Amino acid sequence: MSKIEETELRGGQGQVLDPETYRDSIGTMEQSGKRKWVFPKKPKGRYTNYRNIVAYILLTFYFAVPFITINENPFLQFDLINRQFYIIGLPFYPQDFYLLTLGAIVSLICIIIFTIAFGRIFCGWICPQTIFLENVFRKIEYAIEGDRNRQMKLDRQEWNTEKIWKRGLKWTVYVILSLIFTHFMFMYVVGYKEVIRIVSEGPFAHPTNFIAMILLSAAFYFVFAWFREQVCTLVCPYGRLQGVLIDKETINVFYDFNRGENRSKWRKGEDRKAAGKGDCIDCYQCVVVCPTGIDIRDGQQLECVNCTACIDACDEVMDKVGLPRGLVRYATETEIETRKPTRFTTRMASFLVILIGLQFLLGFMLYNRGEMEVKFIKPAGSTFFVRDSKITNTYNYTFLNKSNKKKTVTIKIIEPKNGDITYSASSKIIVQRDQITKGSINISFPENEMELSKQNISIGVYGEDGSLLDSYQTYFEGPFKLQF
Repeated sequence: MSKIEETELRGGQGQVLDPETYRDSIGTMEQSGKRKWVFPKKPKGRYTNYRNIVAYILLTFYFAVPFITINENPFLQFDLINRQFYIIGLPFYPQDFYLLTLGAIVSLICIIIFTIAFGRIFCGWICPQTIFLENVFRKIEYAIEGDRNRQMKLDRQEWNTEKIWKRGLKWTVYVILSLIFTHFMFMYVVGYKEVIRIVSEGPFAHPTNFIAMILLSAAFYFVFAWFREQVCTLVCPYGRLQGVLIDKETINVFYDFNRGENRSKWRKGEDRKAAGKGDCIDCYQCVVVCPTGIDIRDGQQLECVNCTACIDACDEVMDKVGLPRGLVRYATETEIETRKPTRFTTRMASFLVILIGLQFLLGFMLYNRGEMEVKFIKPAGSTFFVRDSKITNTYNYTFLNKSNKKKTVTIKIIEPKNGDITYSASSKIIVQRDQITKGSINISFPENEMELSKQNISIGVYGEDGSLLDSYQTYFEGPFKLQF
């Protein structure tokens, strides 16, 4: 079927020509199943410039964060082996796992809501896969091998001197970049000082770390030197998720088929409207610039990452032929079908409010988790003893200081109030920042005031200013008493 016949089949009813002809295949794979290598043309334009700015900011953030500290704590660190976690300088412990779980749930909800409203903007603008590939590795490839046509020519030619040194130089640079990115990735796990120490002491002193670094660097190299866009089209679950999240009101990169069809080649001085032709001049620039190898004119597709390269390519062509920009643009499917511009609707406002509210909720949970966590546990097998008409129980305490400051604390009985505390050491207990302090105390109550053989008590831990830092509910044992 020719493109003109396919165009006539549209009938102005939708973007999909024949769903069975392209949705059952991937643009980066031949019918035989063989990989079809994508050689995207180097993009340029306003959206590309904006994306470059965002990418460079995020790359600067990636390289700078391991060296940033807040109150001597890492800005971000996720040491799973030693169970040390820091987020914005705040230490988190296994006891705070529920907060991290809630944070993950809130983040997932935010992603779902954001995708429903704004499509895959994350994929094209913020995703690390896109940033590393398009703004680092692809730019190195353009600098060494040239743009699309030169890369295709180099790929077809025999392994002569030019091909060997260009490919060799590119792969060498890729290996170095993979090692650099991987070392910085490890800094987010163990900290930059530990990484520098491990590197300076050499692989023989730390064989396990060395092997892990090599394997991760090899995986990094494999992804960005060979696997590339197939991460987005075959592996990434977010690409699959968007298929069930987006609807006709979702903002995505769309081709305006009402304006573009019937597509035909450009002829200078021709009245295209009178000839029944659309604004699309079938130049294929939106196709050759696509990093996932799709034709945006076929409609919304799983492989599209909303990178806006096709928008810039189409706008450039429209400028050259004197037609209005926006044939390919950010829009909703409803806007394209009804030809009415998208407006900031109540639905968008609601989603925006929910997103902001969830972020505030997450921030509140992180900052309102308490500065101290205390526990008072009776030693296994211990029992009470009676002395001087007082019943005494022994408790082992554990204090976890979650704040960034040293704490001097005291222990008081909150309920009942007639008890006494005997310390194994000083009554002023010093708990260092980010540290766990353990010890033991004896708690006594007058024998004649004990009404039950096992009575609930509440113990509080107070700061130097008298504020209650945390409390703990436990029980106090005494002799069995008959109740009449």
